[in-house]
Amino acid sequence: MSTLAADHAVCAEVLAQSRSSFALPIRLLPESKRRGTTAIYAFCRRADDLVDDAADARQARVAVDALEAALTAGLAGGRVDDPVIRALVDTSRRFGVPPEPLYEILAGVRMDLDRSRYATFVELEEYCRRVASAVGLAAIHVWGHRPGPQVDAAAHACGVAFQLTNILRDVAEDRGLGRIYLPAEDFEQGFAVEDLVQGRIGPAAAGVAAKTVTRAAACFRAAAGLDRHLSTDGRLVFRAMYGVYRALFDTVRRAGADVFARRIRASRPLLARAAIATIVLGPRPPRGANA
Repeated sequence: MSTLAADHAVCAEVLAQSRSSFALPIRLLPESKRRGTTAIYAFCRRADDLVDDAADARQARVAVDALEAALTAGLAGGRVDDPVIRALVDTSRRFGVPPEPLYEILAGVRMDLDRSRYATFVELEEYCRRVASAVGLAAIHVWGHRPGPQVDAAAHACGVAFQLTNILRDVAEDRGLGRIYLPAEDFEQGFAVEDLVQGRIGPAAAGVAAKTVTRAAACFRAAAGLDRHLSTDGRLVFRAMYGVYRALFDTVRRAGADVFARRIRASRPLLARAAIATIVLGPRPPRGANA
């Protein structure tokens, strides 16, 4: 096995061990694009884990800085020891992935070290842009797309839709880590931020969750337009991912205030059926302002 093949094999193992809902859609790509997309995923997973698994914020900053230095060295043609970075650099060169979204991903994980709460949705959207939209903006270069402002806007909307779905799914888990991603401006009389922190979940909580549901539904509708800007390969994987997240979103939406009490899960058979249906029928966004 060549060194480069071994590097990509490491990325494939990262994806396999993650049990990510993206694993099945990525398999639909031709081998070279599958390897490239997997390298991007492994880089994102590596960056996330450096923050989540560190003993403290200082250690995490040092680790993320080292990852960024390795990325910079690799993109400049220097020697890099990290196989994930080597595979990512190979992907960037092979498919013309620009460096900007890769650095944005690192800026996004650093935000988790700098803050644990968001005052407004504008602030939260910036976080979503970095940790989620930037991933899509990198991946579409691998998948194949027609460049332009419309595709960038749709990719951004897709990232926000997916990340807001994750935030709603993980509210209870994130609270246990001291992180509150729902904007403070969305809380109201009867359910304040401190009520969530203390685990006091009252009737007003459903209204707070509904505000993020409404925003996510609008982003899903805008993201559906990405379909027509992608290559055939890209359209296939995008539809599968969209279907998976649309099904997860529907599960979260139906949970209502229960998102504050437990991590919401959707069964893997349900997600697989949603992916297949969306591949065949195309992306079907939620209907109505409140999904």
